[in-house]
Amino acid sequence: MAEHAALPYLSETILFLVLAGVLIPLLEKRSINPVLGFLAVGTVVGPYGLGALAADYPALAHVSFTRSDHVATFAELGVVFLMFTIGLEMSVERLWAMRRQVFGGGGAQVLLSTALITGIAAAWGHSSEAAVILGLVLAFSSTAVVMQLLSQRRDLGTPLGRASFSILLFQDLAVVPLLVLIGIMGQRAPAEGFLVLLAGAAIKGVLTVAAIYLLGRRVVRPMFGHLASTRAPDTFTALTLLASLGVAALTWAAGLSMAMGAMLAGLIIAETEFRHEVEVTIEPFKGLLMGLFFMSVGMGIDLRALLEHPLMVPLSVAGLMLLKGVILFVLLRAMGLSWGRATEGGILLSQGGEFAFIVIGVAMHTALLPEPIGHFMLLVVGLSMLATPLASRVGRRLGDRIDAHLGRHDTVEEVGSDQIEGHVIVAGCGRVGEMIGQILARHRVRHLALDSDAKLVERLRKRGVDAYFGDASRPELLRRLALDRARAVILTLGDEAAVSRAVGGIRRLAPEVCIVARSRDEAHAMALRHAGADAVIPETLETGLQLAGATLARLGLAEEDIRQSLDQERLLRIERVHEPLPIAAASRPEAGPEEHTR
Repeated sequence: MAEHAALPYLSETILFLVLAGVLIPLLEKRSINPVLGFLAVGTVVGPYGLGALAADYPALAHVSFTRSDHVATFAELGVVFLMFTIGLEMSVERLWAMRRQVFGGGGAQVLLSTALITGIAAAWGHSSEAAVILGLVLAFSSTAVVMQLLSQRRDLGTPLGRASFSILLFQDLAVVPLLVLIGIMGQRAPAEGFLVLLAGAAIKGVLTVAAIYLLGRRVVRPMFGHLASTRAPDTFTALTLLASLGVAALTWAAGLSMAMGAMLAGLIIAETEFRHEVEVTIEPFKGLLMGLFFMSVGMGIDLRALLEHPLMVPLSVAGLMLLKGVILFVLLRAMGLSWGRATEGGILLSQGGEFAFIVIGVAMHTALLPEPIGHFMLLVVGLSMLATPLASRVGRRLGDRIDAHLGRHDTVEEVGSDQIEGHVIVAGCGRVGEMIGQILARHRVRHLALDSDAKLVERLRKRGVDAYFGDASRPELLRRLALDRARAVILTLGDEAAVSRAVGGIRRLAPEVCIVARSRDEAHAMALRHAGADAVIPETLETGLQLAGATLARLGLAEEDIRQSLDQERLLRIERVHEPLPIAAASRPEAGPEEHTR
């Protein structure tokens, strides 16, 4: 597309906004993953798609990108904001607790993958330099794709999410030594020079990160505190952008990656009380720029090369994902994941990474890698990233089937050998779930608690509560808590979609168990009733009644009149939610009124 004289990239920006605001939502309505949608759209409208036809058909220049570098800069910002939000969800204590997974699991994955891929490349006749470069760069996975998928599935807090993050974090930390290695190989430096430069880069990186972190902790909180007191949302937004991009620029100036700096900025802010406000502020920027990133990756995929190598390209993509998948499966099993979750993780992390587009470009520029080989490997990496969203769905279903067949799950411990029965499962142990557990304990009703917050579970277990770690929105995990022998399941999850999935899954696994669920409002309550819940309590109901009662009391009405009015309204609304469902809409035969109140 032609550049605008006054505002560069104006046409490209408008076209992207059209794609992001109109086309992508249409794809989402058809259950097409947004990551896959952006990758596919980038391939179609990129320089190797419609852009290649613009010379012969000028009209296509208005609906295509003729040069992928027109969006490359914005795409890099997308990765920066992704890493910034990841840092917001982490903490220094949590990273320190994960050090064995990061340096043990992540280090082993990079070393094993590099060694095997280097050996295969050398066996195909590549030079030693080219084989080492290919081995190193293909050992890396796509942080952007994997973390986006885990975030969409709300799996970042699960054992699989933590293990995946550990491996990806080590890969990000290994970026600096790899860049130094490429530079040294390009200069043909002697061996002793290589070791000195590599050690110097590592020391400089550690000192830079430590200095920025210690300085940031002393500067960021007072700055955000001052701006928050002014109640100026525009300046708060500006400071948020400055914090993320500023720290990223500092690490880039020090020779480290911008992504590492952005994650460091997120870690600094995560330890302040402004964390959640910053998350809300940055979310729109992250989504749009991540879309640009995935589109730019799609623009680098030249599908015409498939015509030149119709067999070799698909085999190379499959071979890369199979090789890395097997290595990752073994390591994830060693890190404590179940067979099913290790299988899912191996497939999820088996693609090439976005860093390959930078390293292979540098290697071709320094003549370390022949251009035909470089372009071929870029196509392989791009297609593997394009295949990841679909492959991750297959991996998840396959992992669930494997765990269901073996009766094993990595996220929930064994209940015990006493074969408990007649208990109550409380899924979600926040303030509401914890209060319910205390009431059940007071009446000597045995209950098992399930939550995805490891610290909360640890605190409950120290109090003597029979609590277990796991994602309560996955009904298969409840089976490990003797779901088929439970008297009832209480769902207090705040995520509407998660509660709906849990109700439907529990009803399929245990048709006779009583399900009591918390809902957002009455509309959500009716949806849960249709999904199979026996009793649903809208959280807005009691809040509204209490507000109305307090207002009537201040207006001077008698306490008894207020109580009767509120009781009548409560009964009316609960009966409306729990009125018998049509048999066609119910997931099982409707229980009688007495069963609803048991």
